[in-house]
Amino acid sequence: MARTNRRFLNPIMRTFAGHVPPLAIVDHRGRRSGRTYRTPAMAFPAGDRVVFALIYGKDRDWVRNVQAAHEADLERRGGRLHLVDPELHHGDDVRLPRVVEFALRRLHVDDFLELHVA
Repeated sequence: MARTNRRFLNPIMRTFAGHVPPLAIVDHRGRRSGRTYRTPAMAFPAGDRVVFALIYGKDRDWVRNVQAAHEADLERRGGRLHLVDPELHHGDDVRLPRVVEFALRRLHVDDFLELHVA
């Protein structure tokens, strides 16, 4: 499913994800290629940090790229943020609005990536 989304759905989602919450665009650099990538993701701001729901798990290329670079840029609601210091969380380590937590639990999403606004 993740492979199909990356090839077919992500190009479509990139046209609007930066403007429709909770979707956002993560700009990151490939850890091997050095190429810049733009990946749609679910991002939830919480004060001076942003939490990403890792719907397809923590082993996705974009997550590993962000961890390797220790930074990424986020396009959300038409604005841009520079994010640093990625931390992986599993389970209930992350606090999100209750309705979001409920929905993500129903989708069996247990992994989260937290970054701080630079």
